[in-house]
Amino acid sequence: MHLYPELKNRVALVTGASSGIGSAAARILAASGTRVAVNYFHNAVGASETVAAAEELGGAAAAFQADVSKSEGCRALIDAVEQRFGPIEILINNAGSLIERKRLLELTEDYWDRALDLNLKSAYLCTQAVVASMIRHRQGVIVNLVSIAARTGGGSGSGHYSAAKAGLIAFSKNTAKELAPQGIRVNCVSPGFIDTPFHERFSREEIKKALVASIPMGRAGQPEEVASVIAFLCSDAAPYICGETIEVDGGMLML
Repeated sequence: MHLYPELKNRVALVTGASSGIGSAAARILAASGTRVAVNYFHNAVGASETVAAAEELGGAAAAFQADVSKSEGCRALIDAVEQRFGPIEILINNAGSLIERKRLLELTEDYWDRALDLNLKSAYLCTQAVVASMIRHRQGVIVNLVSIAARTGGGSGSGHYSAAKAGLIAFSKNTAKELAPQGIRVNCVSPGFIDTPFHERFSREEIKKALVASIPMGRAGQPEEVASVIAFLCSDAAPYICGETIEVDGGMLML
């Protein structure tokens, strides 16, 4: 685990941090001394485990329950984090889910709206809520978690999810252009097939085997391998990276 001492005592909010990549991101930031707000919606046990692991690694951490797909939940979350730790300097928009695989003729308006709210609207709401403080301080980092599905269109029954993630790439580029003059960097990290609860829930074993077979490195990625790129983008090692989408997929896409 590569650590970044310059992140010590900075305040980071990681949404959807009770498991998988979000949890790994919270832990690596905490290991660098960051004060980490661990957001969760339903998985209180996972959030508590993430907080405990983060504290063992040397960072201050606390769990915050909120539905970040709703403006009132997002605003209450930001207020609670700022009261506990101070102004948010690092925002990791990680909350997201496929919700359920639905082919086009099965896809209802409700599922479409839920997918876009959770995977795209939540990032807009959280970004808007923290950016005024970042502008005042003329510094800040925002990392949005997208997906290889945003580039490929995704697998069967994931059109709603893929569309939301593609939209998030475009939103990230636009906010990067707008905020860069204010000292704020916005970037995306795009995971490929990562060994997380996401694929345990949404991908059958034969699909997982086919995915691994399509990866030049011949294996699934680990959440920590994505988290290390997130931490890099948050650090002083990435001062001139802005508006980019970094693929972390073992060579699966190779744009």
